[in-house]
Amino acid sequence: MAHLCGLCLALRRDHGQFARVVTNYDGLLVSVLTEAQIGPSADGRRTAGPCALRGMRTASVAQGEGARLAAAVSLVLAAAKVRDHVADGDGLLARRPVAAAARRVAAGWGRAGAHSGAAVGFDTGVLVDAVERQIGLETLAGHGTAILTVTEPTETATAAAFAHTATLAGRPGNATALAEAGRLFGRLAHLLDAVEDQHADAASGAWNPLTATGTSRAEARRLADDAVHGIRLALREAEFADGKLVHLLLVHELGRSVDRAFGTSSCGHPPEASFGPPPGPHAPGAPGHPYGDPFGGQPPRPDKRGFWAGCAAALGLCCTCKVCCADEFEGPWSRKRREGACATCDCNCDWSCCEACQCCECCECCSCCDCGL
Repeated sequence: MAHLCGLCLALRRDHGQFARVVTNYDGLLVSVLTEAQIGPSADGRRTAGPCALRGMRTASVAQGEGARLAAAVSLVLAAAKVRDHVADGDGLLARRPVAAAARRVAAGWGRAGAHSGAAVGFDTGVLVDAVERQIGLETLAGHGTAILTVTEPTETATAAAFAHTATLAGRPGNATALAEAGRLFGRLAHLLDAVEDQHADAASGAWNPLTATGTSRAEARRLADDAVHGIRLALREAEFADGKLVHLLLVHELGRSVDRAFGTSSCGHPPEASFGPPPGPHAPGAPGHPYGDPFGGQPPRPDKRGFWAGCAAALGLCCTCKVCCADEFEGPWSRKRREGACATCDCNCDWSCCEACQCCECCECCSCCDCGL
């Protein structure tokens, strides 16, 4: 929560209130990795004032170059996502006045992200280039194209962001290991989004990497398991001043995310296996779709919200603290079922009390096994 709030406040401080809507869980990993290599320090945290998004409570939040890098990455990628929605004519963005306004917002975020990245020595051009190559690859990909060809731009972007945390932390020896962890995290994030969205994409006729390339769910699961295992091995090669939170998020939680996406369960260690709820069991292919229906006629998920409607929903979720404390909540844009940050705690706190930080202190992840870091 300290890193999530730190990212949000870094966006507000450097880019204004509206930029806070691009706050995301993936982006905060950049801040987490930076602090884990530097170690806890008085300069790395500050006490933030009351905020409506956390129930008008004060909180200790992360600050510094890690949070600024996370903000830069989040802005650039959010700008790319808005441009993609405009190009696809999603929801309200199909209307010319709204699309024009969204383009201006995206252009502003892109410039702001580049400026913030330069301030911490990070060239966001690698992210922009990755997004442009992604569009081209998706256009050319077809049945039989290797799925890893499609995930490569995402891998490259996340590798660059993860590796730069080593520079910010003054641990250049970690750059290679963290670049590998970032590359595999990008692959995993892309695969899990594809798995979660496959049914809805099939129903709406949207492009999906698994369907377009003819990649089976079994192959996607194998690649996801390999990515989680590879991330764990890469993290072992890096030196951390305090790596407990990194271990919790990039070993335990990634394994659980893979399990949720594929509808299985296991510990966060080998065999490991994506974000979101299980999309349902395998079933024989059904007629009416060029690659069959791997979900066996399961009811379609609700349509995704448009960009602006999703922003409004995200604000409502944060103001009611459901993101932190509810057992489950509906994703603001994807409308997928998500677990609250403290849903798996054993402290029996009711979500309405919003004791998020106290709740999460009960999760002594690294004492549950002798796996090391």
